[in-house]
Amino acid sequence: MAILWAMAGFVVLVAVFFSEEVRSARERDPAAKGYWQVVFLYPGLHAIVMHRINHFLWKLKIPLLPRALSQLARFLTGVEIHPGATIGRGLFIDHGMGVVVGETSVIGDNVTLFQGVTLGGTGKGAGKRHPTIGNNVVIGAGAKVLGNISVGDSSYIGANAVILRDVPANATVVGVPGHVTKQDGKKIDLTLDHIHVSDPVMQHMKDLIRRVKTLEEKLEKSKE
Repeated sequence: MAILWAMAGFVVLVAVFFSEEVRSARERDPAAKGYWQVVFLYPGLHAIVMHRINHFLWKLKIPLLPRALSQLARFLTGVEIHPGATIGRGLFIDHGMGVVVGETSVIGDNVTLFQGVTLGGTGKGAGKRHPTIGNNVVIGAGAKVLGNISVGDSSYIGANAVILRDVPANATVVGVPGHVTKQDGKKIDLTLDHIHVSDPVMQHMKDLIRRVKTLEEKLEKSKE
């Protein structure tokens, strides 16, 4: 009976305070089959719920407990969010495993994080040392956004990109280190399409291969 009451309380908590996160998951994940599936089976949502509690305790300056609960959340969900991080509404963490959000990170509204994303620091200095992510940003699987930098609204960070500098709004950034490959002043389409994003490193390699082939053809002709 106690378990049933606890589950009922959890559902009420989610329905009242996390309706935007549930809606975000249902809208952005084609695998989401319904409200109850998201509420009970999505670790990304569970990580956000626990973070809201931990962040509240952190702001009250309660020692040890918020960090202990954040580690429990990490164990249960595979998502590590420092209780000091500030997170806006409608965050969707897809799959979740391996996501790390540092202490001074700031995440705007309606952001999407895929598995393996790191919002990390680059040193041991005090103060703001983690990224600030704008609204409607998508960060692809395995991407690393490091340091006290800003990612502008409606930008797309490609899978496995490493971002060390500010990203303007409405931009697509891919590669290591990250390069802006699209910025047309229009809102990035949030279809979560990881495949059709141009990679400047690969494009540069293709250009080099074409140049080598052209030089080889010229050399062969000169020998003739």
